Amino acid sequence: MNKLIFILMLSSLAFFASAQKESSDVRTGNNLYKKGKFTEAEIAYRKGILKNQKSFEANYDLGNALFRQKKYSEALEQYNDAVTLQPKDKRKLAAAFHNTGNSLLLNNKIEESIKAYEMALRNNPKDNDTRYNLAYAQELLKKQQQQNKQNKNKQNKDQQKKDQQKQDQQKKDQQKQDQQKKDQQKQDQQKNQQPQPQQSQMTKESAQQILDALQQDEKNAQDKAKKQQIRNPQKADKDW
Repeated sequence: MNKLIFILMLSSLAFFASAQKESSDVRTGNNLYKKGKFTEAEIAYRKGILKNQKSFEANYDLGNALFRQKKYSEALEQYNDAVTLQPKDKRKLAAAFHNTGNSLLLNNKIEESIKAYEMALRNNPKDNDTRYNLAYAQELLKKQQQQNKQNKNKQNKDQQKKDQQKQDQQKKDQQKQDQQKKDQQKQDQQKNQQPQPQQSQMTKESAQQILDALQQDEKNAQDKAKKQQIRNPQKADKDW
């Protein structure tokens, strides 16, 4: 990133001369900036903006002062304000887009930085520094996309592994349930094969019929005995 900061310094210094027409606050800010007193320069530039909000130099230079303090998000706002002022000098607009790209890149907004560098080159096609930064940002984006793809592939593989483990566990659980069911069926079958005590099927009516038959047999036997006695009368043993 040292190359980016060096390019930014060249872009900002290029407009110090034209800023001489600005308010004394902007000129004071420029002198402080050259001395590396970026916080004091920021204060001076803000005073200049209060006096003239449509000053491209005041907004642009404030962005540079903020950038050198690593306040990249705040710097980006000032560069955007400078761009909206649409200066007639295309070199100024290109410089604003160039430094916008720097701020976006350091905020890890790579795709947006590429668009900003491309806008800078449209306004100043001969700016090799911007062309270098654009190529650098494009290479970063390519690496980021490759890394994202690798991470996604790894996540997919991890998810597939988890899904497979889940399926294997479900299969084991189902096999266990099936075996338990088979064991229970086997136990029930063995229980059904054991001899069961026969239950009496005799009804009250059947019992009465048997009893009546027995009584009839006994009566028949008695009647037969009586007839036999009549046929064979006993002789008296007395001899008179």
